[in-house]
Amino acid sequence: MKILITINDAPYGSERAYNALRLAGTLAKRDDVELKVFLVGDGAACAKSGQKVPQGYYRVQTMLSAVMRRGGKVGVCGSCMEARGIAEAELVEGTHKSTLDEWTSWVAEADKALTF
Repeated sequence: MKILITINDAPYGSERAYNALRLAGTLAKRDDVELKVFLVGDGAACAKSGQKVPQGYYRVQTMLSAVMRRGGKVGVCGSCMEARGIAEAELVEGTHKSTLDEWTSWVAEADKALTF
């Protein structure tokens, strides 16, 4: 089954990105799931590497890396990156600057699309 998770919210503040990535991590463990995550709007900031969080607090970068280690793909909206001053060199390793065309393809190919 092909599943797409779209994350619109910033990595910290609300828990939407956190909960989306918790679900993504669990889905990525399944052999019957092909998972893709698309970061758009403030969600693009989820892919900025090197964010400092208090000790004991969840780290979105670690959660994204776990999804990718299990075969998930993570695309980041290029326009959203530019609007937020995020350069490609600042992205979490394994994520990639993406496009509306790629997101559109991912939506069309998905059996299920979830939005957070």
